[in-house]
Amino acid sequence: MSMVREYGLTTTLERVRGKLASGTPTGYSAAGRVVALGEDVVGFNVGDQVACAGAGIANHAEYIDVPVNLAVRVPEGVGLDAASTITLGAIAMQGVRRAAPTLGESIAVIGLGIIGQLTAQFLAANGCRVIGVDVDRDRIETALANGLNAAIDPTAEDHVSRILHLTGGFGADAVIITAAAASSDIINEAMRATRKKGRVVLVGDVGLNLNRSDFYPKELDLLVSTSYGPGRYDPNYEEGGNDYPLPYVRWTENRNMQAYLALLRDGRANVSNLISHVHPVTDAELAYTSLQSETPKPLIVLLQYPNAKLDATSRSVSVVTRHKSRSGALRVGLIGASSFAQAIHLPNLRRLGSDFTLHAVMSRTGSNARAVAEQYGAAYCTTDEAAVLHDPEVDVVFIASRHNTHGATVLRALHAGKHVFVEKPLTLNVSDIDEIARFYRAQERGPLLMVGYNRRFAPAITHCRRLLANRTTPLMVNYRMNAGYIAPDHWVQGPEGGGRNLGEACHIYDLFQALAGEARAVSVSAVAVSPRQAHWRRNDNFVATIGLSDGSVCVLTYTSMGAKQHSKEKMEIFADGMVLELDDYRALDVEGARHRGWHSSVQRKGHQEELEALSNAIRNGGDWPIPLDTLLATSRISFEVEQQINCQA
Repeated sequence: MSMVREYGLTTTLERVRGKLASGTPTGYSAAGRVVALGEDVVGFNVGDQVACAGAGIANHAEYIDVPVNLAVRVPEGVGLDAASTITLGAIAMQGVRRAAPTLGESIAVIGLGIIGQLTAQFLAANGCRVIGVDVDRDRIETALANGLNAAIDPTAEDHVSRILHLTGGFGADAVIITAAAASSDIINEAMRATRKKGRVVLVGDVGLNLNRSDFYPKELDLLVSTSYGPGRYDPNYEEGGNDYPLPYVRWTENRNMQAYLALLRDGRANVSNLISHVHPVTDAELAYTSLQSETPKPLIVLLQYPNAKLDATSRSVSVVTRHKSRSGALRVGLIGASSFAQAIHLPNLRRLGSDFTLHAVMSRTGSNARAVAEQYGAAYCTTDEAAVLHDPEVDVVFIASRHNTHGATVLRALHAGKHVFVEKPLTLNVSDIDEIARFYRAQERGPLLMVGYNRRFAPAITHCRRLLANRTTPLMVNYRMNAGYIAPDHWVQGPEGGGRNLGEACHIYDLFQALAGEARAVSVSAVAVSPRQAHWRRNDNFVATIGLSDGSVCVLTYTSMGAKQHSKEKMEIFADGMVLELDDYRALDVEGARHRGWHSSVQRKGHQEELEALSNAIRNGGDWPIPLDTLLATSRISFEVEQQINCQA
């Protein structure tokens, strides 16, 4: 709904249909051999056997790209078949750690699927008396064979009463729920089966309509276990490779993974009788069918890939069956198949089919690159940036990767002789500005460079510029951006994004120059709200005043403290006795002159129009859509604002 409000129903439907058609990578647990290492990787060698975890990372694929904190070496004596269950083992282990079992306690495990089976084994290894509950007799027998002390079929007897009987009437010291069902009966019954001041740990996905009478009189602790353990869902840990110090966080998700493999090595955990079948990946459909159709229902089915050489592998895949190169269209190489590129730029490229054709898609994640390439009919997809930059078939490179990669990628693309369209910002590195300027000084006629400052191309702004073309006074501009809150740990706020000023407010610095006829900044001053909490950063809430060479004064008020329901962007321009008021790129009203305004039923921010201008400039030559001096000046304004708001006491 948020996307519908901002980009319209048609764009949103196209985005949803594309996601559904391209599918989602499956799998989150794998084991194999290391074929290559990143520059900063330590502790692993090519040829090592490793087990890997993570949805979207440890996919069902022949080759996967895994951050170091989501991979562990497989100890000798543990086969890759057993090690491939690493994620399941870590999930079960974290649930046990949340229960904090002690030697001799009685603990019930509700649900004896694979997570429940492993949970019961870990509790037994910890010296606990384990009671298992499941409706499947075969799973009960398997758990008993692996050390379960007692088992209950809740369809045959009242399992709450039975647990009370097995614990001398006190109830279990803890109950770990590893079942999955929509019903809330499971958790309420678990509380009734727990002793006074006991613990209930939720690992599985069950209903949570709690009965107060089941837990309040007993003063029970309800604990939630989050997947593999501390570090899960923290991008700094999982993607950035920043470990938590062991003395302060003893069991991270990576250390849980290591501990699980150690239990397998020492024979204190067993998955041999939990693995039903091992299918070659060519029989994947049969493997999935067996999970639903076989009796007894398998607990674990493995997919096995053929042995591969440890040599470097090709990082590009042809998708020729759907590719149709349009005659005369500019061939686009996309670097960074981001959500924004998929939501905005790719649909617009398709609409401008006579101007552009998508030739190549590069993304860090191969599955994402392939899905986008297939949806939009590219010739090939790749995870290798160089393949796109050095492809003679690529006319223009579109860069839509994380912000911190923009500057370096722009320079590599320019040196490769490619026209470049880069999403804002141009760079997060000050030195890149001088490097780009030097590149063009050395060129008699270099390739075109354009930054995605789309607002200057919006129909409302085009109308504004026409009305201001013959003005006799400088401009007074007030621009308010109610940007919305983004958490401090979001990538936009970190080194990859550069923060709100460098990453988004740069749009408005470019717009100020466009409205003033490309006048240059002669003064920049900025003041930020000094946050009293870590909730906000300095570059979340600030006011920047830009003095331009034509005498105009432009003020940006940027805030993340406003209500989402309020309009995001408003602007007032005062000049020549006129007032021009822009409301969220849907309406431009004019007062003080006999000029008509501009109105639209949907928001139009200039995304398609900027690509039309790009195509026209490359094809027909002439002036760039945004002058090079303006592109560089916008970045310099952004850096000056950033310095001022971060240097305040």
